[in-house]
Amino acid sequence: MTATLRVQDVSKAFGGLQALNGCSLTAQAGHITGLIGPNGSGKTTLFNAITGYERIDAGQVFLDDQRITGASPQRVFALGVGRTFQLTRIFPRLTVLENMLVPARRGRSSRQHRERAMELLAFTGIAGHAGSLAGTLSFGQRKLLELAYVLVADPAVVLLDEPAGGVNPSLILQIADRIRQLNQAGRTFLIVEHNMEFVMGLCHQVTVLDSGTVVATGPPEAVRTNPRVLDAYLGTEAVDD
Repeated sequence: MTATLRVQDVSKAFGGLQALNGCSLTAQAGHITGLIGPNGSGKTTLFNAITGYERIDAGQVFLDDQRITGASPQRVFALGVGRTFQLTRIFPRLTVLENMLVPARRGRSSRQHRERAMELLAFTGIAGHAGSLAGTLSFGQRKLLELAYVLVADPAVVLLDEPAGGVNPSLILQIADRIRQLNQAGRTFLIVEHNMEFVMGLCHQVTVLDSGTVVATGPPEAVRTNPRVLDAYLGTEAVDD
């Protein structure tokens, strides 16, 4: 289950806007890596480039030694890279359990799929809502549902886009605890987040983007005091791109 995700010299432009400019980072196997930066720095674009939602202009993406550059989102997911989105992508008119069965089945669901789905809903703390319409969940509960949904496929690497964004403090603690448990079991994480307390308390390594360029990489304490990071991000009020 353990795998390393490596991004090498990735660039992406939208017309005259250079969204990513030679970005390189490594989400080391078995580690939690944070990706931070100010508004418009390219974090979500990089996530989209990694997972096949955006075609890159230059550079490479590897899962361990396998090149996944240019693969479709479905192929990237099948190879073992799962992701969530800043705005959760769930099926609001399906029940929570039915949402969980969507990625688990082709045709009719099996008893084994249902049991696995319920295990993951219990793990994320929302099994009590299994029969409720997903659209009735709070925003934080939707984040937990999307995490459980991604875990159905048992990915080696999980990319989380703003897991703490818009979530109440008690659920933030619950999300952080679940990430730690999954990581302790060997799963690799790459997390985009603007909640600095969340990032600094959870991640082993942090990479900082500014204007599409990596300006710092290192342990949280080193990044926190880096002058370029303070200028680019921590010294200003910022939200995700």
